[in-house]
Amino acid sequence: MKSGFVSIIGRPNTGKSTLINTIINEHIAIVSNVAGTTRNTIQGVYHDKDTQIVFVDTPGIQRIVDRLGKHLNKQSYESLEDIDAILFVVDAAAGLGSGDKFIIEALRHTTVPVILVLNKIDKLTKDGILNAINNYKDLFDFADIIPISALKRDNIERLIEITKKYLKDSIKYYEDDVITNNDPYFMIAELVREKLLNLTTEEVPHAITCLLTNYNEKSNIVEIAVDIIVSRDSLKKIIIGKKGTMLKTVGTEARKDIERMLNKPVYLELYVKTIKNWRNKEKYLIELGFNEK
Repeated sequence: MKSGFVSIIGRPNTGKSTLINTIINEHIAIVSNVAGTTRNTIQGVYHDKDTQIVFVDTPGIQRIVDRLGKHLNKQSYESLEDIDAILFVVDAAAGLGSGDKFIIEALRHTTVPVILVLNKIDKLTKDGILNAINNYKDLFDFADIIPISALKRDNIERLIEITKKYLKDSIKYYEDDVITNNDPYFMIAELVREKLLNLTTEEVPHAITCLLTNYNEKSNIVEIAVDIIVSRDSLKKIIIGKKGTMLKTVGTEARKDIERMLNKPVYLELYVKTIKNWRNKEKYLIELGFNEK
């Protein structure tokens, strides 16, 4: 058996979470069109008959604007330690940007093989794909360059086969039925946040986080409460919506996914609370789970 750890890095909104969900074939990382959706390091475990790969999905590396950003970048950089390979995911359709160059400079300090993953090729012509490869290939000594579409599952099997070349271990880290290191409590709060990201306006997503406050499993139902934390009072009105319609929609959509995950009926209560400027307050970052490890 071959096994090992592979980190997935890239700037925000390049499709890293979609990629890990596609590889694992389960919804273990939340997905939205909002840059910076991932805020925690998420492990997804890929299994086949002779291989186990632990993929580590990280927050997008970006220039720091607040304490939260500092924590997220730290998580991403720490994911580059003690691993066998790095998948550097870029948005091939958007093209080479300053964020990509910023990460490439950081990668110069690692001796780990870096595989360039050109994602979203479903939006490009064949000539466009070749142009994307040419734009990146001379910027760094990439071990391999793989064009894919995580959304359409194009070339995913090829990516997995290429990744296997760099695995160094022969240890079985997880049992065959384990696909993630995330516990259900974390996933519940994330599923609520995912619905908020996808249902609200652009000004809302970066100012919110979610925290599970109650989980009571009974014989026939699971009672759950989640706090939605916002940075200012004006956002509460947006999230609650006229006569509570937005909050009700978020709750309904999140409950469906939570029930699917738990395989049991769920009673979900959502509460919206304001903690002003929480992203810059160390006390609240620790309480909300963004503490340094």
